[in-house]
Amino acid sequence: MSIQNLNTRDPFADASKGNDDDIQDGLIHIRIQQRNGRKTLTTVQGLSQEYDLKKIVRTCKKEFACNGTVVEHQEYGEVIQLQGDQRENICQWLTKAGLAKADQLKVHGF
Repeated sequence: MSIQNLNTRDPFADASKGNDDDIQDGLIHIRIQQRNGRKTLTTVQGLSQEYDLKKIVRTCKKEFACNGTVVEHQEYGEVIQLQGDQRENICQWLTKAGLAKADQLKVHGF
């Protein structure tokens, strides 16, 4: 009896091919929004449509120990929302994962 479901598969393999030509064009805007009291939301807007945002959110939730979702915004399109101030974490993760270069990230807030 052999187990075949233990093959490792990179969920971002199609997103990061290894060369800089595949990294998206345009800016990625990372904003923080004040909710109530000390509660904040971090929003990520401007990621390319070819990336699966739900997979990105799932990985970020595990990496940053926070909750998150993908919402449809009328002006910005699909936006990632993460609980808490995750601006530095998401900047480092996007560059480490190869989804964006550091000069494409625009951080807003406070």
